[in-house]
Amino acid sequence: MFKKRSGLVGDLVNGIGGLIISVVLILVVVSTLLGANLLTAGSIEKNASDDLLVNFTTGITNVGNKIPTILLIAAVVLLFGVLVFLVQRAREMQLGGGSGSL
Repeated sequence: MFKKRSGLVGDLVNGIGGLIISVVLILVVVSTLLGANLLTAGSIEKNASDDLLVNFTTGITNVGNKIPTILLIAAVVLLFGVLVFLVQRAREMQLGGGSGSL
């Protein structure tokens, strides 16, 4: 009965959800590997794993600092999407006084 319409808003929600899930999964995998000492065999590997942990933590902090901006942009896009949807519905129902000049 209804056509499935995947537009910009749906893609935006899916993209942000995928980003959050990916970051959480990477954090869990790296912390598990470091916690089990699987990356620390010798001094060079120990330094490499410590650098990996520092870089990963810095990256998570950078992404975390940008999340409010990403969510704000997503909210504005969602708001415009809802506005366009409502204008289209109003035109279909001819709520604009019968003249159709919305």
